[in-house]
Amino acid sequence: MERLQKVIANKGYCSRRNAEVLISDGRVAVNGVIVTELGVKVGPNDEISIDGVKLEGDDKVYFVVNKPRGVISAASDERGRKVVTDLIPVDEVPERIYPIGRLDYDTTGVILLTNDGEFANMMMHPTGEIDKTYVAKVNGVVKPNAIHKLRRGVVLDDGKKTAPAEVYIVSTDKGRDLSTIQITIHEGRYHQVKKMCEAVGYPVKSLRRSQYGCVELGDLPTGGWRRLKPHEVKTLRTMSQAQKGR
Repeated sequence: MERLQKVIANKGYCSRRNAEVLISDGRVAVNGVIVTELGVKVGPNDEISIDGVKLEGDDKVYFVVNKPRGVISAASDERGRKVVTDLIPVDEVPERIYPIGRLDYDTTGVILLTNDGEFANMMMHPTGEIDKTYVAKVNGVVKPNAIHKLRRGVVLDDGKKTAPAEVYIVSTDKGRDLSTIQITIHEGRYHQVKKMCEAVGYPVKSLRRSQYGCVELGDLPTGGWRRLKPHEVKTLRTMSQAQKGR
């Protein structure tokens, strides 16, 4: 027996958090009876329906997308803006997929999508978040002491210090008063990289996530996508488990 929201997520309908919203809103039924309590458990023979439609499980699928600027990291948007799932043609991928975590509207680069709720939760759970690498173009010529501060961790506007990070200067342009730095973090706090850079005096002009765990952009074009290879999915699971020991 497993919790209803977990079963819905594992069948690829949506994330566990969204499943909890569906249940609370009275849109989920088990064996024909509407369920609104989040603690309900179901077995393999129970019939689950959402909005009157029987829930069927899809094959698990995993993708990486090179998200462009101006695309929302969501499966839908009430304001009609383009979302990341729009980048994958439904005639090629009929499964209901959704992004793992998010990238800001103006941030580009690696974002993973799946219909595997268990895998998504593993990637996003605070104890299992894996390394993510960003390339940031910032205002100013970055000084070594700022890099040292970022590496040790800086206090953000919420009063909490960031975990130690891997930080390197990629290039500097004294004429244009710009620098490019690479930052690898394993936390997933809101606007974290931007806030880290601001905390040491170098506001971000543009930001790209170049790597998520073992998954790199490579030659994937902006707006492009590909299926994750089986060994990548396996490695991500292994990395997530290893993170718990940090």
